[in-house]
Amino acid sequence: MLELTDTQIGTWVATFILPLFRVTAVLMTMPIFGTRMLPARVRLYLALAITVVIVPALPPLPEFDPLSVRGLLLCAEQIIVGALFGLSLQLLFQAFVVAGQIVAVQMGMAFASMVDPANGVNVTVISQFMTMLVSVLFLLMNGHLVVFEVLTESFTTLPVGSALVVNHFWELAGRMGWVFGAGLLLILPVIAALLVVNIAFGVMTRAAPQLNIFSIGFPLTLVMGMAIFWVGLADILSHYQALASEALQWLRELARAR
Repeated sequence: MLELTDTQIGTWVATFILPLFRVTAVLMTMPIFGTRMLPARVRLYLALAITVVIVPALPPLPEFDPLSVRGLLLCAEQIIVGALFGLSLQLLFQAFVVAGQIVAVQMGMAFASMVDPANGVNVTVISQFMTMLVSVLFLLMNGHLVVFEVLTESFTTLPVGSALVVNHFWELAGRMGWVFGAGLLLILPVIAALLVVNIAFGVMTRAAPQLNIFSIGFPLTLVMGMAIFWVGLADILSHYQALASEALQWLRELARAR
């Protein structure tokens, strides 16, 4: 008859439970997979499948009692580390959302908002378009595979029980300002072109005061803004590659992976 000791059972539980918490936290917080469009049950099944695949390649994990205080702390640590990984990826997507919000305000489409089905908040249609665009580019360029690769390496570079969660949190908090800066640089040509258009309207109003600039200024700014935005999309791929490379490099630095 096969007899199992408490140590053996604890080792088996730790081998599967601790990686499961980290993988699940990443899938619950990262873009695309962590949105409301993907049911939580599907995300849980996907986390179970990924954990089963990567567990044989992981380094030895420490033994622990899941019901002890140390066991609960280790589980909480894995959840925090996984959530930090997912939130670091959110910075890339939020940069495009900010860019869409800025250009929508400049062209007068700030009132045209819709409910984002992924996050459940109101965003401008330009921001929603940018979100869908960056999601497609992220999947087409296998960004999710890079995330899973870094996640697997993190169990070696950030072993269970030795992750400096506080330091990682401050590293991520220090990069929050990058979102606004990246979004502004992404859409800067469109903003400059719209600024020239508004200056031209101001000169027209000054030169011909009898001209009702308000009746033609708004629709003309809207049409020209859409045309300038459409022309600017021709170079969106190079901008995405630069921002995505920087964001994924941050993820590797956060995981201490090479």
